[in-house]
Amino acid sequence: MSRTTPGRSLPPAPAALFAYGTLRFPDVLRALLGRVPDRTPATAEGWRVAALEGRIYPVLVPGPGAAGGVLISGLTAADWEIIDAYEDGFYALERLTLADGRHGWAYLTRDATAALPADWSPEDFGARHLNAFAGACLAWRRSYG
Repeated sequence: MSRTTPGRSLPPAPAALFAYGTLRFPDVLRALLGRVPDRTPATAEGWRVAALEGRIYPVLVPGPGAAGGVLISGLTAADWEIIDAYEDGFYALERLTLADGRHGWAYLTRDATAALPADWSPEDFGARHLNAFAGACLAWRRSYG
């Protein structure tokens, strides 16, 4: 989580965000944005949510099958700035076409070689890491401004 992401162009509000990792959890959104925007289930075909070595958050990489997540709508320009700073320069922001034809912006890894062969588990994250992670997000948000 960094404070700024130089050189990245954000989508115009109210563009939707395809969240496949930690941002799919209401507790994380509430910690970062102070609210939980509208969310609907979504799937991105031809992608997978991959685990990272030594990290509790994932990356989205091309792969067989489909990546599950949520499409977050109703984001303001200020929300996008916060989310972009939270995602930092490790990710590239790209627009995806989802399985049902909707579009969503997604944070994709800039280094696909960092992805492990294993998929990331939202259930494991929720059970083992969510509370502490949401607390860290809230502390980061308070320091962000």
